[in-house]
Amino acid sequence: MKLYIGNTITTVTTIMTIILLGFVGYSICNRNIITFWGRRTLLLFVLGLVICCLAATRDGLDQTIQNAIDGSCTQGLFSLVSIPTMIGCIGAAMIIVAFIATPITKSQHMREIWFYVMSSGILLKVVVIEISRILHNL
Repeated sequence: MKLYIGNTITTVTTIMTIILLGFVGYSICNRNIITFWGRRTLLLFVLGLVICCLAATRDGLDQTIQNAIDGSCTQGLFSLVSIPTMIGCIGAAMIIVAFIATPITKSQHMREIWFYVMSSGILLKVVVIEISRILHNL
């Protein structure tokens, strides 16, 4: 339980991740009545970006980068070259591509598809990082 409600950053990250997953689930379940997919994609991007920043703080990514640069501090939870970090970069690339492509796209159907691409990137990051955190703390 300490993994998810250990301190303020961890608690806020957990709550916001649950809200994000609920938003994605709600959007998928009600896809037939949603008319503005671009707005949903923007909200998903902003919420995902905030959660990503909080999770990076929670997991000590700044310490990992500082350790790789000059070794002046201990590294964070994951090393700089690790499977969670690499898969996180793949998820981030999916999110960025979808964010750039959504306003360019003219039809709502294509914006819906880009919403799913962005959702997939976010879910990939969440699942891999959370499983890695659990395995790291066993």
